[in-house]
Amino acid sequence: MKDNLEGRKLVDQMDVKFKARDVQVFYGESQAIKDVNVDILDKTVTAFIGPSGCGKTTFLRCLNRMNDTIPICRVEGDIRLDDEDIYAPEVDPVQLRARVGMVFQKPNPFPKSIYDNIAYGPRIHGLARNKSDLDDIVEDSLRRGALWDEVKDRLGEPGTGLSGGQQQRLCIARAVATAPEVLLMDEPCSALDPIATAQVEELIDELKQNFSVVIVTHSMQQAARVSQKTAFFHLGNLVEYGDTDHIFTNPVDPRTESYITGRIG
Repeated sequence: MKDNLEGRKLVDQMDVKFKARDVQVFYGESQAIKDVNVDILDKTVTAFIGPSGCGKTTFLRCLNRMNDTIPICRVEGDIRLDDEDIYAPEVDPVQLRARVGMVFQKPNPFPKSIYDNIAYGPRIHGLARNKSDLDDIVEDSLRRGALWDEVKDRLGEPGTGLSGGQQQRLCIARAVATAPEVLLMDEPCSALDPIATAQVEELIDELKQNFSVVIVTHSMQQAARVSQKTAFFHLGNLVEYGDTDHIFTNPVDPRTESYITGRIG
């Protein structure tokens, strides 16, 4: 019995992609995040939910050091990707962001061709030895973004000419082109219509086969549809974290229940 328990613990640890301990975030003197502790699993969709301004996006941006771009922002605590301290002095944030891709709230394709939108990251990071390699990466990434069949005959056209939903899938394809291990998504469907939203949600479900996906969403219905784990943030605190089904049907903390039933938010 002891061996089985030890084996289970080992498997659990192997499944952890990100480990955050005592994370605090400050904007100048104002504290935005307070003592967040969470393990984010590999090949799993984790949803961050909570009212506006509760800290979910701020914490998401800690995971690929996007907060480094804000001069008054200070991050304290310990965040590890595969047990490597991502805030260690020797860690290059550019290389980290190749491992931890990000998709933003509004589609933001580069003012380049569809092909060059995808090829940009692999070129920067030296992932292709020649044009043939680059062509393969572009096709594979667009297929992963569920966009290849729609654009394969117009790769030279501007990415900005696509519809909103297509642009967001292009941004997802661009993010996976550098072969990241984690994909962060900050309200990726908030600017999309219901049909495009359904396409992106279906894509998220497929992406979890190969990536750890973390999604910030204002829609509890979306969190329930796409995620296996859910973290509820409130006033800068991580109030509750667990299996999505459990969080939505049998939350432990009364604040979680109040948010889910619409009494706070």
